[in-house]
Amino acid sequence: MNTTTKVYIQKYLFITLWLVLSSLLFASRATAASAQELNIKSDATLKQFITEVSGGAEFLKKAQGVLVFPSVLKAGFGIGGEYGEGVLRIDGKTVEYYSTASASIGLQFGAQSKSLVIVFLEKKALDNFRRSDGWKAGVDGSVAVLKWGVGEDINSIEVNKPIVGFVFSNKGFMYNLTLEGSKFTKISR
Repeated sequence: MNTTTKVYIQKYLFITLWLVLSSLLFASRATAASAQELNIKSDATLKQFITEVSGGAEFLKKAQGVLVFPSVLKAGFGIGGEYGEGVLRIDGKTVEYYSTASASIGLQFGAQSKSLVIVFLEKKALDNFRRSDGWKAGVDGSVAVLKWGVGEDINSIEVNKPIVGFVFSNKGFMYNLTLEGSKFTKISR
C-alpha cells in the first residue's frame, strides 16, 4: 500500500469517526432527559424486562443494584459509537444517574437503539462500580451478557459472574453486539 492510499484511508477513518460520534453526541444532547424522564423511562424498561425475560422479577430480587439504560443509541460504518443515559437503582430507589459511551473500529454497519439492564449480584462489585470515576466494562469489571432462549427461565441459567448484563428490545439493525469497552460515568440530573 502506497503512502497516498494510507493518507486517504486515515482521512476516511477520521471523518467517519467524527461524523458518527458527533451525530451521536448531537442526538444525545438534543434528547438529554431530565431526572424525572429518566426515572419514568427506567420504570418502563424494568417492566418490559420483567415481561420479556421469563423469571426476570425473581432474578432482580437477587440484585444488590440495577443499572438501567432505557435507550442506548449505536451507529457505525466501520467506525462506530454509542451513547445513552440511565439510572442506578438500589432497593428499588434511584440513587445515581449515569451515562454510557463507547467507540469502536471493526466490522460493523448500521444503527440501532437498545435497552440495557446491568445487574450487580455482589455488593463488592456494586461498591467498586460506585467508587469509580469512570468504570469501563472489560477493564474495571467483567460483565457477563446473558443470552437465553424463548420460554427459558433466566433463573435456570448458572451465573458465575458478579455483574450480569441484558441487552434487549433492539430496534434497527446492527452487526456486533457487546458491552466490552463501554464506559459508564456518573452524571448529575
